[in-house]
Amino acid sequence: MYLVSRYRPWWLLIVLMLGGTALCALLAGRYAQQRALDDESLQVRRQLGLYAQTLQQRIDRFGTLPQVLALDPDLHQAVSHPLTAAERQRLNLKLAQANSVTRASTLTLIDRHGIAVAASNWDQPTSNVGEDYSYRPYYQQAMARGSGHFYGIGMTTAVPGYFLSQAIYDDRGTVLGVVAIKIELRALEQEWLQSPDIVLATDAHDVVFLANGDAWRYRLLRPLGPQERSEMLATRQYADRSLQPLQARTAEVLADGGRMVRVEQPALPRPVLWQTLALNEPQWKLHLLHDASASTAVGRSAALAAGGIWLALCFLGLFVQQRRRLAAHRQRSRRELESVLKQHAQELRTAQDGVLQAAQQADSGLSRSLAHLPQGVVVIDNEQKLVAWNARYLELFRFPTGLIRVGRPIEEIFRYNARRGLLGPGPIDEAIERRLNHLRSGRPHMRESEKDDGTVLEIRGNPLPDGGFVTSYADITAYKNTARELRSLADALEHRVAERTRDLDEARREAERANRYKSRFVASAVHDLLQPLNAARMFVSVLRGKLQGDARELSEHVDAALAAQDAILNSLLDISRLESGALQTHVRAFALSPLLETLAREFGLAAESRGLQLRWVDTRAVVVSDEALLRRILQNFLSNALRYTPRGRVLIGCRRDGAQLRIEVHDQGPGIPDSLQGEIFEEFRRLDDGVDQERGAGLGLAIVERIGRLLGHPIRLRSTLGRGSVFSVSLPMGEAADVVPASAPAAAPVVDTGDDSPLRHCRVWSIDDDPRVCAATRALLERWGCAVELADGPQAALDLAAPATVPQLLLLDVRMGEFHGPDLYEALCVQWQARPPVILVTAERDDALRAQAAENGWGFLSKPVRPPALRALMTQVLLRHRGDATR
Repeated sequence: MYLVSRYRPWWLLIVLMLGGTALCALLAGRYAQQRALDDESLQVRRQLGLYAQTLQQRIDRFGTLPQVLALDPDLHQAVSHPLTAAERQRLNLKLAQANSVTRASTLTLIDRHGIAVAASNWDQPTSNVGEDYSYRPYYQQAMARGSGHFYGIGMTTAVPGYFLSQAIYDDRGTVLGVVAIKIELRALEQEWLQSPDIVLATDAHDVVFLANGDAWRYRLLRPLGPQERSEMLATRQYADRSLQPLQARTAEVLADGGRMVRVEQPALPRPVLWQTLALNEPQWKLHLLHDASASTAVGRSAALAAGGIWLALCFLGLFVQQRRRLAAHRQRSRRELESVLKQHAQELRTAQDGVLQAAQQADSGLSRSLAHLPQGVVVIDNEQKLVAWNARYLELFRFPTGLIRVGRPIEEIFRYNARRGLLGPGPIDEAIERRLNHLRSGRPHMRESEKDDGTVLEIRGNPLPDGGFVTSYADITAYKNTARELRSLADALEHRVAERTRDLDEARREAERANRYKSRFVASAVHDLLQPLNAARMFVSVLRGKLQGDARELSEHVDAALAAQDAILNSLLDISRLESGALQTHVRAFALSPLLETLAREFGLAAESRGLQLRWVDTRAVVVSDEALLRRILQNFLSNALRYTPRGRVLIGCRRDGAQLRIEVHDQGPGIPDSLQGEIFEEFRRLDDGVDQERGAGLGLAIVERIGRLLGHPIRLRSTLGRGSVFSVSLPMGEAADVVPASAPAAAPVVDTGDDSPLRHCRVWSIDDDPRVCAATRALLERWGCAVELADGPQAALDLAAPATVPQLLLLDVRMGEFHGPDLYEALCVQWQARPPVILVTAERDDALRAQAAENGWGFLSKPVRPPALRALMTQVLLRHRGDATR
């Protein structure tokens, strides 16, 4: 009974924690699952609406065709009198021609008796000509009401389809016959196969006649009544198909009409979300069965998170409670210790007073009053001889019998203790003399002394009025041990804190080293990958110039694929530079209008090629940012907007937001679900519903997010499903007076492809440590008419260099094993005794290297090289060098 009462609070606490965890998990899981189900149900209803729109559009496409055919004079005449064989053949051919234009399944002309007199499939084994269709509802409806519709399986073709019919009248309004068209909906089922969900279409009898799975077709959602069965048999709607029931149990009904259903036949492994949409005309229903396991997973995750939070709060409460208890315990211990110390000090003072009183009374025969004191006490007179002592004094020092007696000089006692090592190290006589002088001075003193056995004594001395001296010895070993343990505990804690601090510093340094290694690895990998890619693009350029027709178009596709790979590698390199902090920014105030105008002009052509409109709103705003990096952000925004907008327009403009300016790009794409709006800014994440055949690597928005973080420009996204998205970047506004004009770029030279081109017969050296790049460069330059005297590695260039072999232009790689491009150029100039113009062709993305090339007047081109850019730069360098030589 005692144990139960003792541990009852702990059992209650455990039950409360576990019960609270279960309750929080249950409530949070249920709430999250319900929210996820509501969101999924809304998405499913939207998807169902799209399917219904597609189905209705397919039917409406042919809705007016029977009415138009009913007005045709040839069909009117054909049902007015019996046809000859020639007239029937001519009519069959006309219907076949009309069917090829309208792309319906079949067109059939039926007389007033229900017999097909002509059909577009007259030449097929399953021809409708001569068949009796008087029992079909679409014929009966057209004869009675003028028009009709019916879904069923064709009796001659055994192919299901949707039949539309229109009556043919004479001038008096008498029905002469019926023209009917059949629309096959199998293509619609093929489109539904692309959906991971189950899509069904049912007729007025709740019979599944369209489905994206064979196991679901011709299933009954409810039992048929006797009248319905007889009607279906009479019309032979589904021929000899066996209609099996679809067995399902409804587990829950949602607020928007959706249901959570467990389907037993055909069997599904998990419950599904069942949404139904009724169509007005025809009276069909569309059903979509969506796997709701994602909402279950969301609920499970929310339950685990809520349970974990509850437990964390409980443990936090216990931790705080325990800290409070420990603090209270420490406070109580401190108060008790202070009380003990005060009591001990009081006892020492009382004992000291007693010692003084006992010492003063010792000569009067009252030395027995020292016996009750807890300290060891010894009293000497003015001649430094023993007068009185107590048993505790003898016990502490373990003096032999007969040594301590009245009248013995204290010097002999000191010498005896010195021989036992109790006076410490050093000469014995000096230690004794020091103590005797202290007694002669008559000054009070207090000190601590530790014996060999670990006993710590507190020694206090006080003079007597008659010139004597009294000394007390208190054992404070327990107090010292406690203080020593506290100091050890404090030292241990400081040591552990220092160790944890060193571990954290080491982990941080290791993470920094790993990040630097990763950045170097990515840069090296991209450099090595760009080498063969550069050679491939040069070879493709040479090959494209030698091909015509389809082969040339194929080579252009190859070049486009290589350009896409180049963009992916450059994006990877940009991400590496952003993460390592190696990307330098140049923030300044500049006018925004020229940048927007340039982007609108560049992307306007791409928009026109896709049938889109790109509009931009001019602005006079001045912003403070890095113009090149801001251009990169807006280029990614516009590229994504064009890629994911199937039709409509794209808009780029600005909005003021206090001291900030927000640049926005609006599109009319499909929109982005809330669940994916955070993920699209991660690497290699992209949506699958882009209208463009070009698929990016999913790095553009990741680079945008990192550039925005580097510049301190917030990146935001707003999106509405079915209406479009808005990407924006916010940046500070500046003053017009702070605008620093950017240096005007050098005008690009006009590349002359005629016989007087500067490249023709130009002596060129190409130095690269990759043989494939050398071969590709040689082929490309010789195609342009250059005289390539060397296309080899750095050592071959050093061996061949001489005053007689100076080239007119040098193409030079930078990183070539143990050779560095600029250093190699200086060594070659020494051997040439001349300094020909040079173009650095490199995969390095080093701003310092680019600045060095600009300072020395060298050309600079990044790999992989675009042949038009290389040709333009070579022409520019040669013309500039010739101009410098003539001055």
